[in-house]
Amino acid sequence: MKRTLALLLTLVMLFALAAGTTAFAAEDSVTLNVVTSYGGDDGNRANFEAAVKAYEESTGNKVNDGSATSNEEWKAKVLTDFETGSEPDVLFFFTNADAEPFISAGKVVSIDEIRAEYPDFATNMKSSMMAVAADGKQYSVPSSGYWENMFVNKAVLSDCGVAVPGPDYTWDQFLADCETIKEAGYTPIACSLVEVPHYWFEFMVMNNGTVANHLDIPAAADDEVGAKWAAGLNDIKALYEAGYFPANTLTASDAETVELFNAGDAAFLIDGSWKVGYFTQNAADLNDFAISYVPGKGERSASEAIGGISMGYFITRKAWDDPAKRAAAVEFVSQLTSDEVLSTFVTTEVTALVNGASPAGLNPLQQSAADANANITAIAGAVQDLLAAEARSDLFANVQNVVTGKMTAEDAVASALALN
Repeated sequence: MKRTLALLLTLVMLFALAAGTTAFAAEDSVTLNVVTSYGGDDGNRANFEAAVKAYEESTGNKVNDGSATSNEEWKAKVLTDFETGSEPDVLFFFTNADAEPFISAGKVVSIDEIRAEYPDFATNMKSSMMAVAADGKQYSVPSSGYWENMFVNKAVLSDCGVAVPGPDYTWDQFLADCETIKEAGYTPIACSLVEVPHYWFEFMVMNNGTVANHLDIPAAADDEVGAKWAAGLNDIKALYEAGYFPANTLTASDAETVELFNAGDAAFLIDGSWKVGYFTQNAADLNDFAISYVPGKGERSASEAIGGISMGYFITRKAWDDPAKRAAAVEFVSQLTSDEVLSTFVTTEVTALVNGASPAGLNPLQQSAADANANITAIAGAVQDLLAAEARSDLFANVQNVVTGKMTAEDAVASALALN
């Protein structure tokens, strides 16, 4: 009898160990409400689904996945959910000023508070690369980081007799190439100015300043930084007036203009590292695409880019204060940010992992990104991330008014600053 009991206890322990760092009996299983930006069109959607499945199988818990595509509408909905008490248990969200409303409201739990009960939580991350909130505390566990640069359709460029840009690409060369591409019957730049003008805004601001002062925020529209922002908006306007954006850039969705590029009808696309996964899944031939460099102007070299780690996993106070969900939420974030899981998300992205990521063999587009990143001489974070959500939304909503001449660039900057 004692031998049988001992055997049973041993089996129970083995099953518990197999379940991961936090074990759950079937009757203790819970359903976690999780919201992320890994929506259906995200290049890492399949990796996220695989990680969620592994979590469910190892713990017996279930995940109610409320993921959607990251855009201003999604950000606003997340913040509204916190205001109305409908926030999820775990949130994958931006770690910049966007998160301050629910951080300052005490709606998420700090890393230090979690570690008081779970000492090993997020210890595989470099603390220096974990976002610090306005109160000086850390609340999120970073996932893979990002870079922003220029994707090129090599097939289009070849047909137009245009060379793939290198790290010394200049603004004048770019304008000449755009004119050649336009005359050949292609759209030079794939971009929805109504949905995603921020990629061009970032680089145009840097083109009128430097990588060192890129994160400066104007105190007024007519100060030196404000003038830099206005100049960047006016550069976008010049591209629009030259006919280098799609004819429907003020009405088309981001998905539509990306498909224009993917289908071989447009030459250039500024986007982020996350789009590599999209093209890996959707491009007919990855050899037709490459990661290149946004043309440089003034003091900025084309080898200077936007990059960093801007998103991470938060555990909400709602989940933490629920005895049935606390351990489940901690385990979920621990698994989704483990070295093994993050290595499936990372190809060329920035990572905060102490041991680094170990991605498998790279495809041609991923290798192109790795090659381009090897030539990057400096990076700066996205300055838009330092703006309040209302100010950012106002600024980018007014891009279409600036390019069509309904509002001056200076007035657009002033309007945004009034909300910041």
